[in-house]
Amino acid sequence: MADQKGTNVPTSEVKETNGQVSGELTFEDKVIQKIIGIALEKVDGLLQVDGLLQVDGGFFSNMAERISNSDNVTNGIETEVDKEQVAVDLDVVVEYRKDAQKIYEQIKKVAAEQVKKMTHLDVVEVNVHIEDIKTKEEIEQDKKSDEKQSDNSDESDN
Repeated sequence: MADQKGTNVPTSEVKETNGQVSGELTFEDKVIQKIIGIALEKVDGLLQVDGLLQVDGGFFSNMAERISNSDNVTNGIETEVDKEQVAVDLDVVVEYRKDAQKIYEQIKKVAAEQVKKMTHLDVVEVNVHIEDIKTKEEIEQDKKSDEKQSDNSDESDN
């Protein structure tokens, strides 16, 4: 028989309990936003979510945030969460020459799948507002600009 770590009650006593355990499972909006933010890293052609660049498989706005703030994936993701359903609003930048409709469908799919898988909540609405289109070169320039700005602000702090 396998060792049951953390169980101090004999099995026979557990079986004698016939009553239902009541309670409620709820999620902070931030939890759902984080699930969606991480899931969005898989969407091809999605370059930016409200100022957060997608580079090297993750979203970040600058070097300091990338290192110190794991919550940055929630930026730009608005959610309404109730006991059974979730609604999502996103402002995004997509890659030039990519199919915006396909990107939208991918966003809906990965968001719904991951939220359902982890929370058993249904994503019933996903609204995506495309703010801009950019080439990968423009995103790289934005990244370098953010890194330089971060370096300059670090120097001025000293």
